[in-house]
Amino acid sequence: MSGATRSDRPTGRFRRMIDRLSSSQEELHSEELQKDALSVGCTRICDCGDRQIVTVTGSLRTVTLRPRAGVPALEAELFDGSAALDVVWLGRRSINGIEPGRKIIASGRISMNHGRPVLFNPKYELRPVGQE
Repeated sequence: MSGATRSDRPTGRFRRMIDRLSSSQEELHSEELQKDALSVGCTRICDCGDRQIVTVTGSLRTVTLRPRAGVPALEAELFDGSAALDVVWLGRRSINGIEPGRKIIASGRISMNHGRPVLFNPKYELRPVGQE
């Protein structure tokens, strides 16, 4: 035999198929969201810093009405596969199309609230339902 070493791990298409079969649905969804964010040219949420102006995209995990200082506030958790951030629309009780599972693109200045990134009153674009 020659002195060349051979990896015991399969390579190529077969390896990718085994990886996909052994990955959880959540891992696959996270990977898909991260690829989508890169293809649209958005900043990954995990790379966002305090006071930075960003454009992010992802899927809304939760949407709740939570008053802040007596003012209605619609809050949503946006997840892009790398991390999550809170999106808050002050003075709003509901917004058509803002619902769990919907993909959006949001732009604004990041604020940190208890160590968690938040976008207040962002500019936003609902992603077409067919792309979900």
